[in-house]
Amino acid sequence: MRRWRKLLLPFSWGYWLVVFIRNYLYDIDFFKSEQYNFPVICIGNLSVGGTGKTPMTTYVSLLAAENYKTAILSRGYKRITKGFVLADEKATAKTIGDEPFQYYKSLKNISVAVDEDRRHGIAALQKQLNPDVIVLDDAFQHRKVKAGFNVLLTMYGDLYVNDHLLPAGNLRDIRSQAKRADVIVVTKCPNDLSVDEQASIKQKLKPVNGQEVYFTSISYMDRVVFPSKKEPLDTLKDRKVTLVTGIAHPEPLVAYLKDNGLQFEHLRYADHHNFSDKEIALLKTKACVLTTEKDYARLGAYLENACFLPIGISFISGKEQFDDRIMEFIKTQP
Repeated sequence: MRRWRKLLLPFSWGYWLVVFIRNYLYDIDFFKSEQYNFPVICIGNLSVGGTGKTPMTTYVSLLAAENYKTAILSRGYKRITKGFVLADEKATAKTIGDEPFQYYKSLKNISVAVDEDRRHGIAALQKQLNPDVIVLDDAFQHRKVKAGFNVLLTMYGDLYVNDHLLPAGNLRDIRSQAKRADVIVVTKCPNDLSVDEQASIKQKLKPVNGQEVYFTSISYMDRVVFPSKKEPLDTLKDRKVTLVTGIAHPEPLVAYLKDNGLQFEHLRYADHHNFSDKEIALLKTKACVLTTEKDYARLGAYLENACFLPIGISFISGKEQFDDRIMEFIKTQP
């Protein structure tokens, strides 16, 4: 936590009180949470972003879609529309949000919808598509819906147990709410994370009975994707590259590119940044714009000189056990 943010701790105490009372009222059923008789899986975190929800949502959705009709429901952050929208060929990053648009473009056998009201969105999906499984993207803090299975993410080097509530820190929910998760996944770990360090992190997280902890790292592809072709990442070594990021934590990507011998200028923007006409005009003057898949969802329609580097997740250990827990949950639902 930056030192100056410590000055905001009194405001965090007030925020804590509000969030605590809200959670307590849900815990005692004063506020009602909607439950469902079919598999609803929630991917979420306790912080404001940057924990890797998008690749985990993709991973879990693809896993479920191997045997079940699957849909992803997201809020659709920063979209220009309101209410329930089911993604179709007319969808854009502006109408459904950058992450849902990324899902829609890359996951051909999975339906994608957005709705700021998760209850309404689930009901609409049931009525229109009747999917076997619904995966909720970034919904852990939305207590109006009680998912049957909760996957809680926390980033290596920035664990929620070491953070504070807003505005002094980056937590939007109380750390103790981690108890509601079925599994905790520590994301963006170094590939060589030792067994001893894994054990140390588990000790810090203090999982409750039955709560498993898993560790994943970012898996970068070896090819970049242009509008009409794919090329090996190495081909960018001979080009003048501008890296453009509008994500919370671009540091792993920057390090990966440097480790692979790329030289580039880096234009860094805030998470979910809406690029202005002036900024897009500037990027059009660049020889080659390399960006993330999420940012490409917003930029691809405007830039012919842009490409993105796809990413996924790799389990450092426990992949089979994680997959089995997801599939067993789906199988055992009515």
